[in-house]
Amino acid sequence: MPETARTDHVALVTGANHGIGAAVAKALAARGVAVLCTYLRESGEEATDDYRRARSAGGEAVVEEIREAGGRAASLEADLSDPAAPAALFDAAEHHLGAVDILINNASGWIQDSFAPRPADRFGRPLRAVTAETWSRQFAVDAMAPALLISELSRRHRARGATWGRIVGLTSGGDLGFPGEVSYGAAKAAQTDYTLSAAAELADLGITANVVHPPVTDTGWITDEVREFVASSGTHFHVATPDEVARAIVFLTSDDAALVTGNIITLR
Repeated sequence: MPETARTDHVALVTGANHGIGAAVAKALAARGVAVLCTYLRESGEEATDDYRRARSAGGEAVVEEIREAGGRAASLEADLSDPAAPAALFDAAEHHLGAVDILINNASGWIQDSFAPRPADRFGRPLRAVTAETWSRQFAVDAMAPALLISELSRRHRARGATWGRIVGLTSGGDLGFPGEVSYGAAKAAQTDYTLSAAAELADLGITANVVHPPVTDTGWITDEVREFVASSGTHFHVATPDEVARAIVFLTSDDAALVTGNIITLR
């Protein structure tokens, strides 16, 4: 990653210890943006070994790679299900890097629940019934945390008289929800609604807000069965890499995307 000119922009990227989040953090840093990489180490017991190792990693390796290329970055572990986490993350970013003006809501508390649970789905991943616990765990990270992070960005942005900002959220699901991952799909739908509301309500602050719906992305959980499914699907065109998705997200944070706001952008 070549050295690039430093900008005054500071990004907060959640779930930045692996996958799309790590790729976005590195791509932003390559454009001169300082990045706070937040993460929560998890066991990922439902996933493949590669995915489990990725989710259980800290954020230090991503930060070190950014710094070795001449960028600025810091990492902080945080449980986004804690309502106090958003304010603490913004405080940390301001202390180490400066005021945040780019927010990437990437982290997920992914859990696979269903109204008609079976022992496993078509890819061999275990299913469980929808319960208060699965709902709470999913919505706390994928809906509540993004809403509170957007609110924190808005409050601080307005208080310091800032006139430029970018919000990008990530979503998933389809026209019929997300069968087999119903709470995940519903929480992502809630995050989408929050983000589109932000596009309308924060436009006067120079903030754009968009949602990206990535294609199936190889963040370590892809199996041969998944690749076969994508290849035979009429609606899934590619198994993308995290870097490919990151390039689209980073474009939305650029000056060139100043008129792109209030959109759900589907990548295929």
